[in-house]
Amino acid sequence: MRLLFAVLAVDCASILHAQSSTRTGVIEGRVLHAITQQPVPVAQVSVVGTTRGAQADDEGRFRITGVPVGVVSLQARAIGYSPLFVADVAVSITRPVEVTIRLSPAALNLAAVQVQASYFAPPADAQVSTATLNREETRRAPGVQEDIIRAVALLPGVAITQAGRNDLAVRGGAPYQNLFVVDGIEVPNINHFGSQGSTGGPLSLINVQFVDETQFSAGGFGARYGDRTNSVTSLTLREGSRAFGGELNLSATGYGAFIEGPLGASGTFLLGVRRSYLDLVFKAAGFGFIPAYTDLTFKATRKLGSRTTLSVLTIGALDDVSFNNESADNRYDNSRVVANDQQQYFSGLTLKRILRRGTLDVTLGRTWSRYRTLQYDSLSPPTPIFRANTTEGEQMLRGDVQLEPRDGLEVSAGVVVKFASTLEYDVTLPGFARFDDAGVPRPLVVDTAFTATRGAAYGQVSWKPMPRVRLTAGARGDHYAFLGDAFRFSPRLGARVGVGGHTTLTFAAGRYWQAPQFIWLVGDLSNRDALWPFRADHLVTGIEREVRPDLKVQAEAYLQQYNGMPARLWRPQAVLAPAGFDDVTTDIPFGLEPLRSVGTGRSYGVELLARKVLSDIPVYGLATVSLNRTEFTSIDGVTRPGAFETRWIANVLGGWRLNSTWEFSGKFRAAAGLPSTPFITSGPRAGQQDFTRYNAGDRLPTFASLDLRADRRWSFSHRQLIAYIDLQNVTGSKGVGRYYWDQRTQRVVTNESIGLLPSIGVNLQF
Repeated sequence: MRLLFAVLAVDCASILHAQSSTRTGVIEGRVLHAITQQPVPVAQVSVVGTTRGAQADDEGRFRITGVPVGVVSLQARAIGYSPLFVADVAVSITRPVEVTIRLSPAALNLAAVQVQASYFAPPADAQVSTATLNREETRRAPGVQEDIIRAVALLPGVAITQAGRNDLAVRGGAPYQNLFVVDGIEVPNINHFGSQGSTGGPLSLINVQFVDETQFSAGGFGARYGDRTNSVTSLTLREGSRAFGGELNLSATGYGAFIEGPLGASGTFLLGVRRSYLDLVFKAAGFGFIPAYTDLTFKATRKLGSRTTLSVLTIGALDDVSFNNESADNRYDNSRVVANDQQQYFSGLTLKRILRRGTLDVTLGRTWSRYRTLQYDSLSPPTPIFRANTTEGEQMLRGDVQLEPRDGLEVSAGVVVKFASTLEYDVTLPGFARFDDAGVPRPLVVDTAFTATRGAAYGQVSWKPMPRVRLTAGARGDHYAFLGDAFRFSPRLGARVGVGGHTTLTFAAGRYWQAPQFIWLVGDLSNRDALWPFRADHLVTGIEREVRPDLKVQAEAYLQQYNGMPARLWRPQAVLAPAGFDDVTTDIPFGLEPLRSVGTGRSYGVELLARKVLSDIPVYGLATVSLNRTEFTSIDGVTRPGAFETRWIANVLGGWRLNSTWEFSGKFRAAAGLPSTPFITSGPRAGQQDFTRYNAGDRLPTFASLDLRADRRWSFSHRQLIAYIDLQNVTGSKGVGRYYWDQRTQRVVTNESIGLLPSIGVNLQF
């Protein structure tokens, strides 16, 4: 870390001597057919607002030199394709920036017509509820801490369950219902200190500098994805540069470095390492809870001939929690925390083959996580009251083919097979933290291992009978060998119909199935026979209008019907909804209890979105309003609000790029509070949640926060420096994340978030 600061100091000092307003950089990349991935030769690519441009060669490659350093937009045009703007291309003096442009084919009778270019590419797979974020949008978003998952939370219908975490509650659903895919690998949890059996955590382990594109779908997604009932977040990591370079960075949560460059004559690589410094800060401040993390990312890509590419990806993380128990206050505070030491990695090998009119992708992947979870009492010395040592490892083989047999017709199909070869659980949960509906202690001691096999196949057809009409039909079948050879069928339908010049009507309907999480199967001896895949039926309709090429507005209404949800036998008022588990004395953790697949529910609402991307007008912005109702019915037959029902959410984000060096932005977010369950306040069960009044207590207070940010870029000889200051929650509002029972005062108190939180970041590119 001293080396990092020394280098930054030297480079900052040299800026006054070396900076020049005429610094330029290079943009390289490829223009590809959006469906078949075939090169688009003779495509014209130009830098908006300049005279710089180039023509793609026979392999679709282009190179533009003399581009002013900063963030620019590109325009790509080719006969037979809809023209497209590409925003937020960050040009550096250090090395060429790589850009992949995917052009969608235009209708034949429009091929020779001059069509206005748009910044909004049509969605490739889903017809509704889909948004795409690029790397620069994520990096510069105020209050996001360069976390791609927190950036997704700015989109319509997405709530975060509590401050300090990125657990996503999409349209009132639980975080475990969300799917995350990284370069074709389905990853159970992509966070440091992740919650077992769920998908959230404090911070994503994906380095935003390596992300090429993030596509988020809140519902109604196509047949390619399954085994999740709510949403899909698909991250595509970029390839390394063909010129050697790297970066040192210091962010709000850690510091790191990465290098990239050529790998032989026909390959590239990326290698990055990050480490947190929160442990140093927490120790210096005297905090009792001290987390630390390290992560590593490696990606290499190599061409095997003109039509075949092989890539390998490995991302790993080490998470460690230690405690300072020197004082009684620290011991008490630490006794309310579930500590999770975690080791994890996911890795994949992908072969991409360009066919005559399509692509074939084959991915062999593995995910692996080891959790060492402990919670202590407040005695001196502290004694463990909960222990869970678990390991989950799964292999995946996936094949996907996407074809365009003729103009206007798209066909995709694929298969995936998964084998969980390592499922090991060693759990000890005392009776005072695991009691039945009569208050009888039911301690749990588990030491078991098993394996699980599952697979799926899908097919989908999209047809354009008219230039502005796209109809999609697909189906998916999922087989769960570890759940009594259960087979589930999922039909999907979608449509996009253009009306008027720039208005589109959208529609999607489909059925989605999801298997129980593995850890739920060991929560009770009866769960292996009592749990089955549960389902959600989606119906979404909406309207979009492109007001300008850089400004889009849309409105959507949706209905999701749930059936077969895991219901809690000892808490017959509730369906299972874990997320970000903090304290085993508050509720039974991780689904380690008897469950039954009998819960039902529904979620419905309306979402509004206005989005302005950065263009020749140097401002950008995003405004969303989401109105939602979610309700579930469990074993007792009474319908209650869902645990993650956020009745309204509003986001406003805006930014102004003053010039090539300065940028200012702000974000305002407000959301209604979640439901709460009151505590029993007297008697022998004081401090336990009163499930007879499940989700019937006072809702958490409405929370609103304002974040402000300023970015500054410097370019000098062979280096570029990007620095920012990010002021989170400048109004100092202390949002209430949850209510909890204070054993010392015997009363209910609030867990409040931190007020104003300033942070700085520095990225040095070389």
